[in-house]
This record gives sequence, C-alpha cells and structure tokens, in this order.
Amino acid sequence: MKLLVDKINSEIGAISIVSDGEKLCAIDFADYEQRMVKLLQKRYVNCDFQYAKNPQGFSSKIQAYFDGDRTSLNDIPVSTAGTVFQQQVWLALRTIPWGTTLSYANLAVRIGKPTAYRAVGMANSVNPVALVLPCHRVIGANAALTGYAGGLERKRWLLNHEGIVHL
Repeated sequence: MKLLVDKINSEIGAISIVSDGEKLCAIDFADYEQRMVKLLQKRYVNCDFQYAKNPQGFSSKIQAYFDGDRTSLNDIPVSTAGTVFQQQVWLALRTIPWGTTLSYANLAVRIGKPTAYRAVGMANSVNPVALVLPCHRVIGANAALTGYAGGLERKRWLLNHEGIVHL
C-alpha cells in the first residue's frame, strides 16, 4: 500500500498529512510523527510512504483552515479505521461547528451513549485525522480545557483561532 505524505507549516508547528490516494488517513504534528507512522504501519501492513505535494488538494484545504476558511475541511473524505464506537465518535465530531465546543458528556449523549463520556475521551485521544475531525472542539465539564493529543497549548490555539477565547 502506497501512502502519500506531505508536510505544511502552521502557526502551531509543522503538520504531516497522509493520504491513501483517495482519502485522508492521518494528520499529526511533526513532533508526534513517530507515533503516527507506527499507527499507520500497524493499520496498513507493508505500507510505503512516498512524498507527494498537496495530495488530493488536502494540504491546501488544511492550510486554508489556518488562513481562516471556516469550511475548507468540511468536505475532505477521511479513512479512519478504528472500532465501530470510535468511528461513531469521530464522525460525530464533524457535527460540531467552527467556533463552538461540546463537552465529552454532551458528545456521548449526541451519539446515544450518555454514560460513555470517558470512552468518548479515549476515542478522541486516538483520532487519526485531527483538525478535519475536530476533536479540539471537545472540552471537559464546566468548560475545562482538557485532553488533546497534540498538547493543550495547541488545543487552546485552535480554539482561539476559531474565536473561542474564554478557555
């Protein structure tokens, strides 16, 4: 399996973007790239990473997000793998609009599993396509800024970028 890899720079660090040739299958910050590669190698046995400039236009769309485009990520097709529950959580992330947040508990209610807020948090922590499936928009109880695989400072920056400044 050939995976296409590009890198872009952003205000919060370099970002690696990985496509399977049709869909986005991973995004991660460069300082977490080893983790991303390990997970992709587990998912795609015998995968071969190949540099590709702006695969399927995904890099441009992600850069547009950083430039303030509120809709540039909305139509990027994703391939996430994961369990049925994880996929349910990840797809529900797309229903959280730019500039809004939702608690882990409210996300659990939204997917019909109101007591699964901890499991929702665990699913968010392994979201392979952060930003596009905006796990940074999920916050703790009482609007607490908790959990983000890319680090809380990046989560705060992303929320501020979207106009959420109270966190």
